[in-house]
Amino acid sequence: MNGVRHAGVHPEHDPGTATLTVRVSGELDDTCGAQLTAVVVAHLSGPAPSRTVRLDFRELVGVDALGLAALLMIHRHTSAARAVLHLDNRPAVLERLLCQTNVLDHLTAADPAEAPPATAGSAEHPGSGGG
Repeated sequence: MNGVRHAGVHPEHDPGTATLTVRVSGELDDTCGAQLTAVVVAHLSGPAPSRTVRLDFRELVGVDALGLAALLMIHRHTSAARAVLHLDNRPAVLERLLCQTNVLDHLTAADPAEAPPATAGSAEHPGSGGG
């Protein structure tokens, strides 16, 4: 196969900030996705769990449906652990897939638990006309 690119998952954990950064290179497919999910889950459930997970896709060259499924599973685990997930340096191929499948906002939305609480009377209701 011409131009074979080796997939890889390269984690770095910063205990001072409780941040896990994982560089993902090559193809995000079933094998790479399983490795990525395992790394993230291990860091979320360890003795000093990560509070922030940053996936760096700077070296990503492709992603398939099973890679997307891995990202959804990682989001499920980070949400359950109340950790924040960031998808950094998304190449066009990943951005396009996330938009086409309508999961970009789901994966990158801020944790609602971190949103400031609404004060009484300040909530806006759609269609209320504002006045």
